[in-house]
Amino acid sequence: TNNATALFVYTILVVLFFSSCSQKNFSSNTSYQFKSTSANPDYSDLNYWAAHPGKADPSDSIPTSLQQTNLADTLADVFFIHPTTFTSKKDSLMNAGIDDATLNAKTDYSAILYQASAFNNSCRVFAPRYRQAHYRAFFSNTEATKLAFELAYADVKAAFEYYLVNNNRGRPIIIAAHSQGTVHAARLLKEFFENKPLQQQLVAAYLVGMPIAETYFTALKPCTDSLATGCFVSWRTYKKGYIEPNFVARETFKAIVTNPLTWRTDTGYASLKLNTGGILKNFNKLKPGVVDAQVHRNVLWVIKPRFFGNFLITTKNYHIADINFFYNNIRQNVAARVRSYLKR
Repeated sequence: TNNATALFVYTILVVLFFSSCSQKNFSSNTSYQFKSTSANPDYSDLNYWAAHPGKADPSDSIPTSLQQTNLADTLADVFFIHPTTFTSKKDSLMNAGIDDATLNAKTDYSAILYQASAFNNSCRVFAPRYRQAHYRAFFSNTEATKLAFELAYADVKAAFEYYLVNNNRGRPIIIAAHSQGTVHAARLLKEFFENKPLQQQLVAAYLVGMPIAETYFTALKPCTDSLATGCFVSWRTYKKGYIEPNFVARETFKAIVTNPLTWRTDTGYASLKLNTGGILKNFNKLKPGVVDAQVHRNVLWVIKPRFFGNFLITTKNYHIADINFFYNNIRQNVAARVRSYLKR
């Protein structure tokens, strides 16, 4: 089936992009043996945060070549919502357990390390654990799947409310997310930011890996350049020339697509030379020019990524690397937008 094929491709890509990292190589004092007596998260307990400035965790990691240029995390906060890591075919549950030790470790040393860390340049990173919906929920539209996403969002919302009351203290905020995280982030922005006082604290939102229809927001606008603030960026990455037939080709709306090499939404071509470095299997090895980028209708087109062993990549959907391909460009842009926000 298409669902089974998609899941297989996703699993292979996870292995290719995220498999080489050993936990011992990255500082963390996270315990995975905690148990929730109620099955609900308790965000006053650091165990329920995958990333938090109050503890050492993989979001603090910085590739070796960038450590000298990293800015201290004193200027703004990032609230990062991680993508789906609950993908096992053997699991019949619709939502992940909040205290699933194996899944939490998988999340921390994949999405938190390789994605959330891209936002730690001049920022503190907060990333809640939440009872994410299972991967299969994206391939059906039933009452059960709707409830699964509602439960996941309820946790994200509770974490954000806890953060606002106990940690924010008026600091500028970046909302960042990928895939399922972007589904929840977009909803969070509508509920807490759009046409609300908190909109004044928004540096920018990075809504990556899922389409954001141009009509979804009213007051929040797409960022027009690399220094715009109070706005959002969004993209989905595919091999040049490819349109996903089961999803993208069927979309009847226009999605906002940002080129993360130029930070514009026009269709101008951005060459490999503008890509200051992607992160693939080896977290500490920055690879400049790994892909180019060009907006094409509802998606971002790139060439087949350039790295040793790329012949193993046969898929044309580069969803798993939406952030990895542009890792250093994102880091640089986060710092630039924070400076721009503070000046304004």
